[in-house]
Amino acid sequence: MSALLPDATFLLEPLQRVHASIRSAVVAACEAAAQSHSDHLSQIAEEEEDGDTIYAVDKVSEDTLLELFETEIAPMAPLILIAEGLHGGQIALPRGIREEDAQWRIIVDPIDGTRGLMYQKRSGWILTGVAPNLGPGTGLQDIVLAIQTEIPLVKQHLSDSVWAVKGEGVQGVRYNRITGVSQPLVVRPSGASNIGHGYSCISRFFPGAREELAAIDEEIVRGALGPVQRGKAACFEDQYACTGGQLYEIMCGHDRFIADIRPFMEPLLAARGTALGICCHPYDLCTELIARELGVIVTNPSGGPVTAELSVAPDVAWAGYANSSIQAVIEPLLQVALSSRGLI
Repeated sequence: MSALLPDATFLLEPLQRVHASIRSAVVAACEAAAQSHSDHLSQIAEEEEDGDTIYAVDKVSEDTLLELFETEIAPMAPLILIAEGLHGGQIALPRGIREEDAQWRIIVDPIDGTRGLMYQKRSGWILTGVAPNLGPGTGLQDIVLAIQTEIPLVKQHLSDSVWAVKGEGVQGVRYNRITGVSQPLVVRPSGASNIGHGYSCISRFFPGAREELAAIDEEIVRGALGPVQRGKAACFEDQYACTGGQLYEIMCGHDRFIADIRPFMEPLLAARGTALGICCHPYDLCTELIARELGVIVTNPSGGPVTAELSVAPDVAWAGYANSSIQAVIEPLLQVALSSRGLI
């Protein structure tokens, strides 16, 4: 790591152990539920006043998370752990230390993609970003180490994990949970110059402003590829309700462009007298460093960096482009679509 950046690499191995333990605990809970034909993991465990719904499957990972951080990570360096489900959204560890004495701020989503995982539709992900403690204003761009690990479906035996140290590129492994063996994994984003015959989307997985989000998506596609031809599909979309999963789909070349602009819908919804629903938060996007280290371009929809503070509260909008050629085509269309609606 550059001498100008604090060295967090000593935290990589213990964080990998934490991820592996959470993965095992969640998969075991899902297997037990499947064997008993129980749907209890999809039951609501808690409704946070200003946050997401906490399902029973979330409690499995949250309970494991705090215990592991206290035993595996805190003895190595004092830290602020930031995660949904903690009182106030964060805790100083070891317990009793002052916030200003912590060396690191570590933001975690122990299950990103809860809904797909609890219904066994799609993998979830464990996400972790590590930044030096620069005070309450520490943000996503301060993260110097990021790791994300796939929580596979019960019927799935392979699980990917990728990580990055800032300025040092990306490494990964593919773990076989039947044999217990991990193999090196190389991921690379698409080199295509446009979205034609590839996957791209504007995120609209939950009720709220889906018709407007779809209209923006259609406008971008028409601008990039022209009108639809009879009997042809010019491009495709995949509404993966998991930000870490979406980032991974761009990292490994499956998707070429994704934008999550749900926070920009708030004025439109307010004019209708309706509320903005759930949005992406910093813990959902805390591994975007990995994508950037691979050459993926991750920005806010206006084109600048994503700068949210490391906390559980902020709503975050973002756009990811597999490469600069796709950005050059799609970003102006996205910005025109937003500006024409008075959203930027």
